[in-house]
Order: sequence, then structure tokens, then C-alpha cells
Amino acid sequence: MIHKKLPIGLSDFKKLIEQKCYFVDKSLLIKEVVEGSEVLLFPRPRRFGKTLNLSMLKYFYDNSADNASLFDDLLISKDPEVMAYQGKFPVIFLTFKDIKSNNLAHCMDSLFDLIAKLFQEHYHILKNDFMGDFDINFYNRILSKTGSLSDYENSLKYLSEYLYKYHKVNPVILIDEYDMPIQSAYINNYYEDLIIFIRNLLSGCLKDNVYLEKAVLTGILRVAKESIFSGLNNLKVCSMISKFSADKFGFTEEEVAQFLTAFDLAEKLPKVKEWYDGYNYSGIEIYNPWSILNYISEQEIRPYWVNTSGNELIKTLLLKASDLVKQDMEILVNEGCVKKQVEDNIVYADIDQNDDSLWNFLLMSGYLRYDNFVQEEEVWYADLKIPNREVKYLFESEVIKKWFSNMRGSLRLDSVLTNLTEGDLKLFKKMFIQFCQSSFSYFDVSGQESEKFYHAFVLGMIVSLRDQYTIKSNRESGYGRYDIMMIPKALNKRGIIFEFKKVDTFENEDFDTALLDAKKQINEKQYVEELRTLGVKNIACIAAVFDKKEVRVDIF
Repeated sequence: MIHKKLPIGLSDFKKLIEQKCYFVDKSLLIKEVVEGSEVLLFPRPRRFGKTLNLSMLKYFYDNSADNASLFDDLLISKDPEVMAYQGKFPVIFLTFKDIKSNNLAHCMDSLFDLIAKLFQEHYHILKNDFMGDFDINFYNRILSKTGSLSDYENSLKYLSEYLYKYHKVNPVILIDEYDMPIQSAYINNYYEDLIIFIRNLLSGCLKDNVYLEKAVLTGILRVAKESIFSGLNNLKVCSMISKFSADKFGFTEEEVAQFLTAFDLAEKLPKVKEWYDGYNYSGIEIYNPWSILNYISEQEIRPYWVNTSGNELIKTLLLKASDLVKQDMEILVNEGCVKKQVEDNIVYADIDQNDDSLWNFLLMSGYLRYDNFVQEEEVWYADLKIPNREVKYLFESEVIKKWFSNMRGSLRLDSVLTNLTEGDLKLFKKMFIQFCQSSFSYFDVSGQESEKFYHAFVLGMIVSLRDQYTIKSNRESGYGRYDIMMIPKALNKRGIIFEFKKVDTFENEDFDTALLDAKKQINEKQYVEELRTLGVKNIACIAAVFDKKEVRVDIF
């Protein structure tokens, strides 16, 4: 079978169609845009099809060339009312996706250059009577990059006016990855200086602009507080928690199944689902499109999306995250979930200062998914989870391992784990206590939920054993609920049960009593029954008792 070309890295809609590449038809987005609010913002993770979709909108609206044939075989062609808008509007199209600078001067120069090129595209409007001396001088200052800061802040607003006067119809404004310069500014410490320019540039052309037909913006986040969109009552934010256009970025399961079938890979769907599915957009399961394209090209399951550029900020933020974030992240990696407050407004300045902001940043950036979205006293909460194996790989390989490598102490984690799974349990006990005590200096283990911390700490410690063990946490077994169970995939290997207990000093409990209680719980609740039922004969039960940074262990 001869397969269509794969459009990997191709974000120009016209080229994709003319080169007869395989196209997952998202053209009904056009209908939603035509019928939607005057200004639409689509926040989506990177490489989820934002640029391609915006390019499609550009060729749909643009009146500078006949592009009608590009849509002949697409779903939107069956809607004559919407197709009546095709090719009827001048288009202002900007993409900020390549504006990544390590200082303010270079960033501003790149932005000025981008705007100058945009004005050059519409140079023909200078040759018209409506352009007075002021307008001509303004236009030429932009073109020559000699304009003032105010000139560039007003550039899109004035250009939309000029285009209206030339075409006698309001223009459509399309801005791709509007927040890329903002993120770069945040990373490189010139955020406060840049945000004022971006706010003035966008608000000028979007707020109270009588010469605006429609505006569509894409980005990773809806940037809040900085007032970029303040007072913009014509704005609709179509985030992952919005039902509007929920299936228009990324691939649905039906689309992935068709894609795989077209390339003779239909039987691979279950594995593909495990690795690249898992995103929840208003109840619709969405696959990562970048990973799907690359998997079909390479026909090999491996991380694609998380190995592209763009993870640096995520890694940096997580590596310096609070202890509570570390605890929760270890729970997530071990297939648990954490309930967090969710909102689609992100304040960059708060990301590394506020845990709630960090969780929302991870969610909106595609590193987490949400379930059970509920409102409690005017605040929205959701259960956050890792969406798939690919993202889990990033957290395990780039984050959690580095947390442990940053801990003080001379003991190697791999030695501790080797003795746990197949070595001397007495030696494990000694090494485990030493490892915990040296590592706990890296964390704050005080507080009301210290037992949760110990639990999460061990989950993080054993995460590298997932290829050898099925790791279960807080599951029903026998007559109770164990803390951690490690089920060997090779049943002749050692099965392991952990039970944790915090010494209740308020009740004058000592370590010996707490250890006896922990052992009693393991025995009375018959935690070993699950392992025995599975055929595991070699079982180690580990009772671990903690009081702040002190640890006692008994193994039987």
C-alpha cells in the first residue's frame, strides 16, 4: 500500500494540502470560529496543532489569493453558509513561536522585525489616497525599524484601520503562540519589562477596535494579572476545561484509529493509547498529535513529545519545587491522583512561588490531565493525574531521579534497592535507615501530614523498579488497606509489603509500641494474601515507623 506523506514539522496548511500529506481534518474549527466570539483564545500545550490550525484559518479568510480549492475535500466544504466567508477578508497573521531571547533588547528587536515584515506584506496599501502624510510616515517608520516604542505598540491597531480603508471590510487578526515571548522573558528575567509592551500591543488591536472582524490567538497559557486581556468583554477563552472546540487540537481516539489503519498499524492502538493518550478536554479523550505523527513515522514506541525542546522550564520548576509538590509528584508517578484547585489563569510570577499556580501550569502545559472537575464554594477542583506513559517517563527520568541524586548522603540508592529486592534484608534495613536519615535533611518532614510524606518518599525511591514490579499503593488486600505492595513480575522473585506508621507522641507512644502496632496490622489484616494468591512465595513484610527524621524498621 502506498501511504500519504506524513506532515511532520509542516505547519503551513496550504503546503500540507498541495503536497497531499495525511491530514487529520480539523476544518470544522472554522465554523466554530466564524460563529464564535469576536476574540477567541485557544490555550493548548506545545505541538498540539495550534500553528497548523491558525494557518488553516489564514487561508480560509484571506482575500489576497484564491485558496478555495484547498477546502474542497474537507468537512467544512459541506457547509455553504460558512464557506460564504472564505476568501473575503484581509488577514493580519503573526506567529511569535520563534521569539525566544535571553535579553530584553534582543527580544524587542525580534518583535520589531516581525512587525516590520508584516507591514511589508501589506505594502501595497501605501499607494492609496486615504493614506495621509501621518499614516505614510508612520508606516515607513515601522518598515525601517526607526519607530518609537509607542509606534510599535499601536502598529496592529493602525494596520487594521489601514486594511479596512483599503479593502472596505474589517480584517481578521491571527496571532500564534502569543505567550512565547512572555515565557522566554520569565525564564530570562526581563518579564516585567516585556509584559507592558505585549499588553499594549494586544489590547490596542483587540480592545474597542472598530476595525476588527475577528481575532484568534493561540498560546500555551492564558496569562492573567498582567492585564493583557483586561476589559476585553469580547474575549472567549477556549481552554481544556471549555467545551468549545474541545476536539479541534490534538487527535481523538477515532482519528488516531483511522490514522493507524491508513498506515497498516491498526493493531498497535492499545500500546499507542497507553503511551500518547490521556488528555481530557471537556470529557473528550485526546492524543498527543506530535507523538502520534512521529510514532507512525518511526514505528517505534518511545518518548517523542517530552524529548523535544520546551521542557526546560518544567524541569527547572520541578527540581526546585516545594516538599509538598515533591510528595504529590511521587504519588502521581505511582499512578495516584492529587486533588488541586484548577483555574485557567496563570500568573507567571507566581509559578515558582505558589504551588497552586505550579499545578495549573503543569495541567495547562500538557504534563497532567484532570478528572472529576467539581465546584466547591465558588472554587473549582479536579483530580490531577499523569496522562500517559510518555509524560511519566519525563517525570521518572528527569525529575524524581534528580531529586534523589540531590539528596545528601554517601549511600547509593541502587544499592539500597538491590538489597531490598534480592539481597540481604538485614543489610537493607541498615542502609534504608541511613538513606532515610541522610535524605530527610533535604525535605521538611514536620507537619500534620508527615505520614503522607514518608509514604510518598518510599514511592519515589522505588519508582525505578517498575519494570520489575507492579507497584500498588493504598489498595484493598485481605481485610484492610496496605500502604505499598510490590508485586514481582517474575513470581519467583521477592514480593514486598510496606506499612508506615507515625509515632503518636501526643499519646506518649514510643517506637517499640508503634512497630508492634504496624506489624500487628500487617498480620491481622492478612496483607500477604494478595501476593500468595498470585503465586508469590518469597514475601518480605516491612514495618517502618517514623518520628520526624528518626526511623525504625522491622522486617519479617
